[in-house]
Amino acid sequence: MKKFIFSCLLILLSAIPIVAAEYSLEDLYKLALERSEKIKTTEEDLYVAERVKDKAMSVLMPKLSAVGGYTKYNNSVLGDTGTYVQPDEGAMWGVRLDQSVTLNGREVTAFRITKDGIEKSKYDLFAVKEGYMLNVATAYYGFLKAKKALDIAKSNVERLTKHRQAAATRLKVGEVTKTALLRAEAELSGAQSELIRTTNSLQLAKVVLARMVGIEGDFDVKENEKSSDRIAYCQPLTVDCLKDKANAERAELKSVNIQKRIAEDLVRYARGAYWPTLSVEGAYTKKQETPETGGLVRESVYGGLRLNFPFFEGGLRNAEVKEALAKKRQAELAIGDLKKTIDVDVENAYLDYVTQSGVLKSLEDQFAFAKDNYHAISRQFEFGLANSLDVMDANTLLVTAERQLIDAVYNHQQSILKVKRAAGTLLKSVISSESGVRSDP
Repeated sequence: MKKFIFSCLLILLSAIPIVAAEYSLEDLYKLALERSEKIKTTEEDLYVAERVKDKAMSVLMPKLSAVGGYTKYNNSVLGDTGTYVQPDEGAMWGVRLDQSVTLNGREVTAFRITKDGIEKSKYDLFAVKEGYMLNVATAYYGFLKAKKALDIAKSNVERLTKHRQAAATRLKVGEVTKTALLRAEAELSGAQSELIRTTNSLQLAKVVLARMVGIEGDFDVKENEKSSDRIAYCQPLTVDCLKDKANAERAELKSVNIQKRIAEDLVRYARGAYWPTLSVEGAYTKKQETPETGGLVRESVYGGLRLNFPFFEGGLRNAEVKEALAKKRQAELAIGDLKKTIDVDVENAYLDYVTQSGVLKSLEDQFAFAKDNYHAISRQFEFGLANSLDVMDANTLLVTAERQLIDAVYNHQQSILKVKRAAGTLLKSVISSESGVRSDP
């Protein structure tokens, strides 16, 4: 009886359909930011920068150390004066305080460099997140394109199957020649092969998206509502406005500006090697001996100052200063190069957006005309007013127009995201407060 009940439960469970998880673009963004190895690696860079700051801070703090020891001799030694010069055993312990600083504050400069390094790492992390989000969006729209392409291929097979049946029926009654049926068969075979290709393309697009976002198992995506063309910070939308916004917002540019500041501090740090180093030390020690020797000092406290000024070190300091100056020049050149690159990115994104906006309207009209044309030609073929070649041409025009329209729709949505990415506002604009992801570096 128990086995029967268990079998029934298994049958019922197997009959329940397993619904694949469905993700929106915002869901994919959140998953990617949580699971991406590339982002986690950059987060570790930020963690390392914070620890480097802790190391630099430790240099500014005095060093406190404790020492202790015990010595056992083979025997005590009595001197000529009647006092012991060597005990049987002895013990000592003490504490020591040390601090060393360069007179020009070199250590403070190093600490300031590490603080700037943390800020730079934050901007680097911000830039990596923003770039990765655009990659996720590209994979997402690629998956949607592949899904739509599969639907188009299926519809094409259905239309051509009906046309082949109609051609076969008309051939039987002698209204068309056999070449019309052969042409319909050939077109259907081509559509079926295209269906196989689009099926495999969809599977590949799904694998790419799953890899990028970190999804395991079956899943599907849902199409977002059409993105608004309005970009609030640029009304009207002009390339000059976008460039100004990019120069103010791009995390990469903020990062290289900090790198320049770090390079300037590195020059100061390298020149600090020419300054003398002041060392301060103090110690307390206590000794015990059995038996006590004549020169035993039971307790001692002392402090001292030491000034160290190296006059010659083989040209090391001069080489370090020249190296730091070269890195400063590199940082200045990097800023100019990056500004030009960002301007090109903005120009490219803006022109792509303008192009996709214009193309989309034209392709919508083209698809509507192609659809009406196909239906009209199909009706004419049924009544013998059009031949098979006319139907094939109308169908090819319809399939081409539909594919181009789907590509244009998603390319237009991507172009909006590319504009925001070029302006440095993508992360702030698409991650909502409910996602729990901090957008500001």
